Amino acid sequence: MTAACRWLVMLLMALALPAGAEIYSYIDADGNRVFTDRPAGQAAERIELRPANGMPAPPTPTTIPAAAKAEAPAAHYRLQILAPAADETIRNNAGDLTVVGNSSPLLLPGHAYQLLLDGEPLGEAGPDRQFVLRNIDRGTHQLHLLVVDARGSELARSPTQTFHLIRTSLAQRRMVKPCQKADYGVRPECPLKDKPAEKRDIPFVPFL
Repeated sequence: MTAACRWLVMLLMALALPAGAEIYSYIDADGNRVFTDRPAGQAAERIELRPANGMPAPPTPTTIPAAAKAEAPAAHYRLQILAPAADETIRNNAGDLTVVGNSSPLLLPGHAYQLLLDGEPLGEAGPDRQFVLRNIDRGTHQLHLLVVDARGSELARSPTQTFHLIRTSLAQRRMVKPCQKADYGVRPECPLKDKPAEKRDIPFVPFL
């Protein structure tokens, strides 16, 4: 056995043995050199091994961070208001109006529609694209349809939709149909505060 082979055998034995074990070498009856950790009464020579190179194991993390959930990419919404039409004039004495919107694509989970009238939100955001407005002041108004997320942050906005609402004023209604005694407190244009005072009947007392 060559010297290189002997050192290789010694190295393998050193790796296989527990820490602190010793290695011995002797010549057997056939003239072969033997390496062992148990000389067993043989005239063995103790082998001094050089310390083996080693690297400490990387520390094991005590906790494994949870993987962050990947958020679905936000859709690029295209919004528009179908009704009322752009620059439409609407005549409604009660000031009522139905607004119909459209979006492409439709809402993703966690998103909602919000309607703005003259920059102010009307009601709570929700899944409906149709909105019923009541008692709107006469004049020119602007509408916007929005898509918002669960936190109320704006994700998309429609182009401005302008409309004009015509409704008869209370004064005009009184001119068309004057208020009668029974109308006060019943018709909006005939409030109780405008009800004329009733004349009191004073009995006639002849002069004596």
